Amino acid sequence: MSLRGIGFVTTEPLEILFLMGCTGCGKGAVAREFARRVDAEILSVDSMKVYRRMDIGTAKPDPEIRREIPHHLIDVVEPHEDFSVAAFVPLAESAAAQIAGRGRTILAVGGTALYIKALSEGLFEGPSADPEIRARLTDRAETDGLETLYNELAAVDPAAARRIHRNDARRIVRALEVYEVTKQPISTLQTQWDQHSTRHRCTFIGLRREIDDQNHRTNMRVKRLIARGWVDEVRALLFEPRPLSRTARQALGYRELIEHVHGRVTLEDAVEKIKISTRQFGKAQRTWFKRFSNVQWFDLSPQDTADQVAEHMVKNWQEPCCK
Repeated sequence: MSLRGIGFVTTEPLEILFLMGCTGCGKGAVAREFARRVDAEILSVDSMKVYRRMDIGTAKPDPEIRREIPHHLIDVVEPHEDFSVAAFVPLAESAAAQIAGRGRTILAVGGTALYIKALSEGLFEGPSADPEIRARLTDRAETDGLETLYNELAAVDPAAARRIHRNDARRIVRALEVYEVTKQPISTLQTQWDQHSTRHRCTFIGLRREIDDQNHRTNMRVKRLIARGWVDEVRALLFEPRPLSRTARQALGYRELIEHVHGRVTLEDAVEKIKISTRQFGKAQRTWFKRFSNVQWFDLSPQDTADQVAEHMVKNWQEPCCK
């Protein structure tokens, strides 16, 4: 992977305001209204918005919005390139330092909990990779199916399985690799990481909805993205000279639409599968968010507008709480 202009990883703590929530809860619209009120630039904490030309399915903000409010860590790698939290942190810290240098508020927005945790606390590295074990597990994922490996992970490390989406091949393979190398569950090793103090001066704000409301928004979101041309976007990506990377294929909905474009499932069936996988992912996100004990949560109703929520947040948000 070629990442130009990575810059530096700051050693000075920064004041970062995180806005988190499940996919489709309305973070983006609220973040933009909030940014206008507090003179902020938005730092995307989303593992899939980093990919160029994966615009519709990842629900990137429109170009005119990004011209009005600077957004960072969007469109930084090609779809054929792998991307990881280890690549994200130095990019994010460099962007955050530049925002702070301009005297503006750093508003980190996203639902990728692992990235939020790594940016605020630093990286959990774990044992070094074992190429032979990783290659064998990757081959098994192709031949036996990823579901088989996920079930094996659930048997040896149920805590990790609850946090990892069943379609996240990279993290499933890594968790099983760590178990083989250390004979300990990766979730147990991560408890030491959980005890770290935050690397920066962080404030965490969360948006959450009742399950029925969240599920309804998920269904409407998928319908809206399909109407905007998501299938054509996937088709265009498949016609590019180099194939989608393993991590790019893990973006919500793309796997199902690839199956549709190849003629293996109907669009109707693909859409239903996307809705189900998105709801499952939301459940995994809620489990991850429980690990953040100092989040100021705002409970949203279906009637709340982004403007109303942002105004309420400005009046009620607490000063940095993680020193």
